[in-house]
Amino acid sequence: MTEFSQLGINKKLTQNVSNKSYRLATPIQEKSIPLVLAGHDLMAVAQTGTGKTAAFGLPSIHLTDLKSRDTSTLVLCPTRELCIQIAKDLTKYPKYINGLNILAVYGGSDVRGQIKALNKGVHIVIGTPGRTKDLIKRNKLKIGSIARIILDEADEMLTMGFKDDLEMILSHTPKEKQTLLFSATMPQKVIGITKSYMNNPDRISAQRMAIGAENIKHIYYNVNAKDLSLIHISEPTRQAEI
Repeated sequence: MTEFSQLGINKKLTQNVSNKSYRLATPIQEKSIPLVLAGHDLMAVAQTGTGKTAAFGLPSIHLTDLKSRDTSTLVLCPTRELCIQIAKDLTKYPKYINGLNILAVYGGSDVRGQIKALNKGVHIVIGTPGRTKDLIKRNKLKIGSIARIILDEADEMLTMGFKDDLEMILSHTPKEKQTLLFSATMPQKVIGITKSYMNNPDRISAQRMAIGAENIKHIYYNVNAKDLSLIHISEPTRQAEI
């Protein structure tokens, strides 16, 4: 595994990440970050728990022009809960970087506060498709010159019926931009919606890392349903911890 300091990210970012004991990058971060920094479009198969937020968040922060007040990165995700979580994570990363503005926009909250923040200038916007579309139609979220758009959990957004919203949002982005797509699965409908908006994307995949505690012994038995009533579960012993 590779250290974050070897991936080309701003030293102030890697310093904060290292302080949080995340010295080594996960496989999806190791594969994604150099490609994002190089400006490549990307289609990544990555499940929750693989570290995908940092995979697109750290290089997006690194590439942000802090001298500009314009929005440079737009992240779309299916739910307000994920939207809020991504915004919290991205806000933690630039601890030693001053002047970076990050905003979460989602339904069920006061749109006036979100508009007020956008008017002041926001570099990175994380939004649900519905609220993002609404703010674009109000001409409050201007994405005509963004540098990159990120679709996180793209398959879930399509499953939840956001296809038309995504196409509307993508149609308002510039032709020359970076498009990053992260999805737990990559069915044809996911590929199809972004095909017109991506430029020869790289394709990568990384599975979730499942590691059990080394000091616990796991034991399981295969039984038939009809035999369940005959099973007696006793207290675990020192010889066979469960």
